[in-house]
Amino acid sequence: MSNILEATFALLIFPGGAAALALGLFLKGIDRRVAARLQRRVGPPLIQPALDILKLCTKETLIPTTANEAAFILAPVLGLAGVLVTAALMPIGGVWSGVTGLGDLLLLLYLLPIPAMAFMVAGSASSSPYGALGFSREMAIMFAYEMPLIAAFLACGARAGGVGEAAMSLQTIMNYQYANGPLLFDPVMLPALAAMIIFIPGTMSVGLFDIPEAEPEVIEGPLLEYSGPLLAAFNLMSAVKLVIVLELVVALFWPNPLGSSVIVNLIWHVAKCLILMLVTVTCFRVSTGRLRLEQGFTVFVKYAAPLALVSLGLASILR
Repeated sequence: MSNILEATFALLIFPGGAAALALGLFLKGIDRRVAARLQRRVGPPLIQPALDILKLCTKETLIPTTANEAAFILAPVLGLAGVLVTAALMPIGGVWSGVTGLGDLLLLLYLLPIPAMAFMVAGSASSSPYGALGFSREMAIMFAYEMPLIAAFLACGARAGGVGEAAMSLQTIMNYQYANGPLLFDPVMLPALAAMIIFIPGTMSVGLFDIPEAEPEVIEGPLLEYSGPLLAAFNLMSAVKLVIVLELVVALFWPNPLGSSVIVNLIWHVAKCLILMLVTVTCFRVSTGRLRLEQGFTVFVKYAAPLALVSLGLASILR
C-alpha cells in the first residue's frame, strides 16, 4: 500500500505531475526571456508559456478530414502521459530518492523515446506531406541520439558499479557520487558528459538539430495541423520533456546535495537544471543555425557516440 501511495504522489504531485509541469513552464519562460535578451529584444514575460497554454485551451480543435482521427487525438495525450510518468521516476539529490524499485536505467530507455514516438504518430496521422517529412526526420534523429545515450548510461553504470558488474539504477549511481564525488569532475567521465551535452539539444530539437520541425522547410512538420488543446498538450509535453532530460543529466553527473535541508536542495537542484538549460539549450539555440538531416545524424554517430564509448571503455578498465 505504501508503494502505491508513493507512486501516486510521485505521478500526480512531485516530482512528476503538477511539479514537473510547473518547472517545465518556468524553464521555458526563462529560456524565451534569456534568448530574447541575447538577441537584444525585450522578450515575453516569464509566465508567457503558461499563458500560451491557457489560450490554446480556449481555441477550437480542428482535425483534417483526411486524418486518422483516433491516432491524431491520442498522439499528444499519450505523449504527455508518457513524460509525466517518466518525470515521476526521476530522483532528486537530497530531496527525492525515486519510487522504490522503479529507477532503473533500462526502464528509462523505454520511456524516453515516447515524446519522439508521439511526434511520429502525429505526423503520420495528420495526412499532411509536411507531417510525413517531419515524421521521417524525427525517426532518423531519434535513432542517432539513442546510441550515445545508451553508451553514456553504460559508462555511468560501469563507473558506479562493482567489479564485474554495472549499476543500472539511477539511485545507485547517485549513491556512488555521494561517496566519491560527482562524475562531473571525474576525468574518465568527461567524454560521456560531452556526449550527453550534445544529446540534450538533439533530443529537444533546438539549434543545429531543429530538423524535424524546421519552419523554413517543413513548417513545424508533425505539429502543422494541430491546434487548440491538442497543441497545448504537445507544448506541455515538450516542457516536461525538458525537465526530464535536464534532471537525468544532473542525476548522472552532479546529483550531490547541499547539506540536509530539503528546501535548499530543491533550490539547488532547480539551479543546476537552469544552468544546464541555459548552456545546452538557450545559448545553443540562439547562436547556431540548423544542420541538414544527414549532418545531424553524423554528429551523433561520428562524434557523440564515440565519446560515450571512450568513457565506457575507460570505466570498464579502471573499475
